[in-house]
Amino acid sequence: MFDNLIEANKCIVCKNARCQKNCPIDTPIPQIISLYKEGKYEEAGKILFENNPLSAICAIVCPHENQCKGNCIKGIKGEPVRFHDIEYEISTKYLENIKLEKPKQNGVKVAVVGSGPAGITVALNLALRGYSVTIFEKNERIGGILTYGIPAFRLPRFNISLLEKRLKELGVKIKFNALIGPVVTLSKLFEDGYKSIFIGTGVWNPRRLDIKGETFGHVHYAIDYLRSPNRYDLGNKVVVIGAGNVAMDAARSAKYFGANEVYVAYRRGFENMTATKHEISEAKEEGVLFKTFKAPYEIVDDGIIFEDTKLIENEDGTTSLVTVEDSKELFECDSILIAVSQSPKNTIVINNKGLDVKKGGLLLTDEAGLTTREGVYACGDVTNGAKTVIQAVVDAKNVCDSMDKYLQQFIDTNN
Repeated sequence: MFDNLIEANKCIVCKNARCQKNCPIDTPIPQIISLYKEGKYEEAGKILFENNPLSAICAIVCPHENQCKGNCIKGIKGEPVRFHDIEYEISTKYLENIKLEKPKQNGVKVAVVGSGPAGITVALNLALRGYSVTIFEKNERIGGILTYGIPAFRLPRFNISLLEKRLKELGVKIKFNALIGPVVTLSKLFEDGYKSIFIGTGVWNPRRLDIKGETFGHVHYAIDYLRSPNRYDLGNKVVVIGAGNVAMDAARSAKYFGANEVYVAYRRGFENMTATKHEISEAKEEGVLFKTFKAPYEIVDDGIIFEDTKLIENEDGTTSLVTVEDSKELFECDSILIAVSQSPKNTIVINNKGLDVKKGGLLLTDEAGLTTREGVYACGDVTNGAKTVIQAVVDAKNVCDSMDKYLQQFIDTNN
């Protein structure tokens, strides 16, 4: 456990702080550290919350190695300042202790579909501006990927519960087990008086490997497994196919819930893995093993058949990944988890006219977050594919401004 005051005292409070410049949401890191050293925790917490309502979450799940920590000038010749630990302490205490006052209501109703990072951000921001917000969440808890995609041992659910409490203080209504699309449509929401709708439903459809044996009983998709890992009996030996953060979370969860041997198999090398170095390092520390340059060929009852891969240099100087002839080999295992990306569930698109999609089934929006249907906005993974939590928050803040501008016409009418 790091002493956060010692960490804060390490900071030299750079005038042109590289840590802040490389933070996607421009967190005023030197200012926060200065306030922390002065014992002004509430003031620091207020600044963090107003800049990023999911600050306590991002302090855990952000890829700090590429952002604040990875760009700290102290890290050039020594250990960088662990600002994310300081941020977590400040933001968690602030969320615990504040009581948000419900502002004067402007009488305009807004629907938020999905309560992941983008949905929570939009709901909080618009509620603070006096809008009557209702969240429609298909599950029984809020959080989206935070609750159903990131293991609880990595992201405590306590902070998500605090955010729910603050939403309710602002008068936000939450309808659980409420799937928008097949029965309750966007048109029905508009008919019932909602003046604008935000869609932040994430990406939950797993992509297939498209190899023989993928439907066998010992094969599961990682994004489904992470929803309730304690319900699965994976056996003693597990292979995870893929090398992104979902793959690492699945591998670590499998290990956490009792598998003796857990392997991550990837067709390329470590340098090409999309998971953060921190996630890979923690997976290794927890005993996860890695099989690189292995491509899945076929799934059989006893495990999975891999082919070896290798990089070859082309005449133009580029490299290509190819399979090695006669390298097929059975790797025996009890279960296989597939983690090779996700796409959006198209329930809303299929059942609602006017929403156009782009490549991969992602919702099409303009720079303001407006979809091809008037009054309907979207951002986050449902428009960009699986990205970071902090990017969803940044995009959601911008969409809030766009929605607020659009909704002003209805405030004038009601008044």
